[in-house]
Amino acid sequence: MVKIIVDQKEIEVPEGTVLLEACLSHGIYVPNLCYLEGMGHPDASCRLCFVEIDGKPVPACTVRVSEGLAAQTDTPSVRRLQKSALRLLLSVHDVDCAHCPANKKCALQNMAKFLGMGLKPKGLEPYLKEPRRVEDHPFITYHPNRCVLCGRCVRVCRTKDGRPQMIFAKRGFDTVISFYGMDRQAMPTCEDCRSCVEVCPVGAITLKSDSGTTR
Repeated sequence: MVKIIVDQKEIEVPEGTVLLEACLSHGIYVPNLCYLEGMGHPDASCRLCFVEIDGKPVPACTVRVSEGLAAQTDTPSVRRLQKSALRLLLSVHDVDCAHCPANKKCALQNMAKFLGMGLKPKGLEPYLKEPRRVEDHPFITYHPNRCVLCGRCVRVCRTKDGRPQMIFAKRGFDTVISFYGMDRQAMPTCEDCRSCVEVCPVGAITLKSDSGTTR
């Protein structure tokens, strides 16, 4: 165990713990999307979990703690970076909370409230993808304009059964989650797995019902 300082508070955690996990496990909230507990090599793709160490902002999910580490989570530069990242995410997000299964448990709602921001920030023109629903998968409906490209679904699909069915496709603003091996017999575990649905922080992946609608 090592002792570290976060926001002038001393906490004790196992050496090598990811700093983001150390903060969250001690009730210190740091905005984040792509982090999953126990993941070996964080992608640091969402660029939200910034903290300040030695006067420099760094993603907390990329830092392994050691004795004496000192970090701050609430500096002006950290908050500025987090708000900018969230504004960009919201500019490509279909804000239709009332019809989203993640409503009231959505990571974007939680972060916006924490950072004192609205869900429809001014100054950036919305950019939404077409089609708005992708029904190619036999069991899953994908909503590209809800998706924040955190990669959680890709990672759990890759590790759950060792037979991944999900990947990132395209580039830039057009990046989406894509599926392969669409044949029902080629993915016998998909129908009952639900891992990608449960791990999505924004309701971008939903299961199809027998009637072809989503839930």
